[in-house]
Amino acid sequence: MAQQGAQLDGDKFCCSICLDLLKDPVTIPCGHSYCMSCINNFWDGEGKKKIYSCPQCRQTFKPRPVLVKNTMLADLVEELKKTGLQAAAADLCYAGPEDVSCDFCSGRTLKAFKSCLVCLASYCENHLQSHYDAPPLKKHKLVNPSKNLQENICSRHDEVMKMFCRTDKKCICYLCTMDEHKGHDTVPAAAERTERQRELEVSRLNIQQRIQDREKDVKLLQQEVEAISLSADKEVEDSEKIFTQLIRLLQKRSSDVKQQIRSQQETEVNRVKELQEKLQQEITELKRKDAELKQLSHTEDHNQFLHNYPSVSQLSEPTDSSSINIRPLGYFEDVTAAVSELRDKLQDILKEKWTSEPKTRAEFLKYSREITLDPNTAYTKLLLSDGNRKAELTKQQQSYSSHPDRFTYYDQVLSRESLTGRCYWEVEWSEGGVCVAVAYKNISRAGSSNECRFGFNDKSWALHCYNNSYEFWFNSISTPVSGPVSSRVGVYLDHRAGILSFYSVSETMTLLHRVQTTFTQPLYAGLWFGYYGDTAELCKVK
Repeated sequence: MAQQGAQLDGDKFCCSICLDLLKDPVTIPCGHSYCMSCINNFWDGEGKKKIYSCPQCRQTFKPRPVLVKNTMLADLVEELKKTGLQAAAADLCYAGPEDVSCDFCSGRTLKAFKSCLVCLASYCENHLQSHYDAPPLKKHKLVNPSKNLQENICSRHDEVMKMFCRTDKKCICYLCTMDEHKGHDTVPAAAERTERQRELEVSRLNIQQRIQDREKDVKLLQQEVEAISLSADKEVEDSEKIFTQLIRLLQKRSSDVKQQIRSQQETEVNRVKELQEKLQQEITELKRKDAELKQLSHTEDHNQFLHNYPSVSQLSEPTDSSSINIRPLGYFEDVTAAVSELRDKLQDILKEKWTSEPKTRAEFLKYSREITLDPNTAYTKLLLSDGNRKAELTKQQQSYSSHPDRFTYYDQVLSRESLTGRCYWEVEWSEGGVCVAVAYKNISRAGSSNECRFGFNDKSWALHCYNNSYEFWFNSISTPVSGPVSSRVGVYLDHRAGILSFYSVSETMTLLHRVQTTFTQPLYAGLWFGYYGDTAELCKVK
């Protein structure tokens, strides 16, 4: 029986919950086996759902199965413990290629249980006993098994490195303090460790605080995601209600128009039929008169003819021909025209790109971007300062290196950051003439052609700001802009919706000019200067 037990695979008798040999094994209806306490605890956690499942195959049971100890399986586990597991336990004690070996075992070495930093050796549990029993060895520093003990030996003096040189920031031995490290700031390694340990704890506290802060930020962002989702769901629900009302309104209007047309049809048809009946009566009367006149014309008696002629020849008043107004295509033109006009207006509205553009400065600031100027694009007489957020046109050449992105003729500069999505930024400018612009990255840089100048090509849009007026330029076309002149201009970009808006910013925001187009590339903020001494700054806004 022992021989058979040694051949058993211990893994097959392990509980998949605790990963240990089965204790009081039970088999559940699906055929899988577990420790009785493990499966009970697992099902206790599922109790709220009133449905119980197998941790391995996920088959569910309802109600909770009654557990009975599997006696045969329990006997097999006990036999395995006596035979195969004993051999396996012995194998687990021996050192493998990745383990730290005991330095004092002969033959097949056991795994080290501890390493001694004083002896610079590793010990199994048996050979370590002397460090617990012998008084001189009790003071030695024992650590978890380490393969790097030899790194604690000084390669120069073959001594244990118990000192630390703060000057050279390295571990040394006592002899080093009297040799190449003589006169250096040296302390015991233990003292340095204590100092660095305090710093480490402070660093850990800082890291833990940052983790907590970031977790709070993540939680806030998650709350914002949920708020956005709730807001979007509400907007979708409200929009669907409005569209349903609109559809019902259109259906009612369609019914009203249909009723109006049918009512007008009935009126016109009745009018025509009345006129038609009157004409038919007139035709009958005329035919009767014609017959009487024909009969009178054949009368041979002249006296009788003359006597009867006055009464027979008298005709009734004819129907006014002007009342017969035939307009087969004109009866309902007004209704058709009104419906067509409504259709055209709806089409125009539905063709527009709907976007929720901010209304107040606080709403705009939600999309604010920190933007800096790129020195590699700046004209050589532009002086950049304040962390490359401010530019001034000077008479002196700046010491910029040659760069293919630099504007070589026009007093211009572009931002370092590309702009996509929704962005808002503000520019504070001085008196004179400054241009606040956006441009594609592939705008030309070298030379004096309009292809390089903001607002004079199809790759840039520019608002020129003067002391008493504004002017908008695109593709060499100028558009006068009215609005209060302010030393601060706000720029709002919704790249996806193709919206670019310029605002005069003071105590309130006034829209100066709005562009609706399609942007095909990321944009970059730009500045142009007209006079020496002009300055412009990309503001830090909160």
